[in-house]
Amino acid sequence: MTGNGKVWLVTGASSGFGRAIAEAAIAAGDTVIGTARRPEALADLVAAHPDRVEAISLDVTDGGRVDAAAADVLARYGRVDVLVNNAGRTQVGAFEETTDRELRDLFEVHVFGPARLTRALLPQMRERGSGSIVNISSLGGQLSFAGFSAYSATKAALEQLSEGLADEVAPFGVKVLIVEPGAFRTNLFGKGAAYFSEEHPTYADKVGATRKLVRDGNGAQPGDPVKAAAAIRLALDAEKTPLRLVLGSDAVDAIIGHMDSVRAELAEWEKVSRGTDFDPQ
Repeated sequence: MTGNGKVWLVTGASSGFGRAIAEAAIAAGDTVIGTARRPEALADLVAAHPDRVEAISLDVTDGGRVDAAAADVLARYGRVDVLVNNAGRTQVGAFEETTDRELRDLFEVHVFGPARLTRALLPQMRERGSGSIVNISSLGGQLSFAGFSAYSATKAALEQLSEGLADEVAPFGVKVLIVEPGAFRTNLFGKGAAYFSEEHPTYADKVGATRKLVRDGNGAQPGDPVKAAAAIRLALDAEKTPLRLVLGSDAVDAIIGHMDSVRAELAEWEKVSRGTDFDPQ
């Protein structure tokens, strides 16, 4: 079934980035195992390419199912060349509004699920001396603002896991790519995909703008998922794959602005920072 192309395993493949990445891989002649909580959403791709597309049911927060699915895929396909950890959702709420359960559930989706699936597939990549791990983060992995503290926290955690992992596996020929999109026309802000914490009136003005952005912004985002998928393939095929790939003009502008702010603050307080070392003997 795999032919001469690569084997991709894409989580959250039923829509958005996952769907676009799957379609790009299929167009290139590769084989795609697409996972989704509702695999029937991939029925059209399976029907059009029954020899190169498989849809499997997977909730990345179910650790036992993650292990079983990874083992089954390796047993039947022999390898996974590209793992794309894409499954995710939006969480909007002020820090004070966000409950422990909401925060833990979000970390399960964005951090622990991808980590477990990566650990399950990494040994065969490492032993084979090749493979790519693509972790879909967000501009929120680099910065945050009112209403997105929990969401950004999970993406920042995913990014730091990825950066350490990249350093560890580079000697074995395994690539790690962190993707940092801005606002793309996916279902992330769609009905049923966006989750909102219970509102506290104190934060109506500050977080209300973020809630409105998410509630009213679906379908108006500037980013094109098809172009994003092409950019990801370009980065993976490059002789030197970047550690981070920022996608969208909004993300580029926001991250540059954030970096400038961090650099300015560091310079302003550099004397104090350096002054905490022991005095020379």
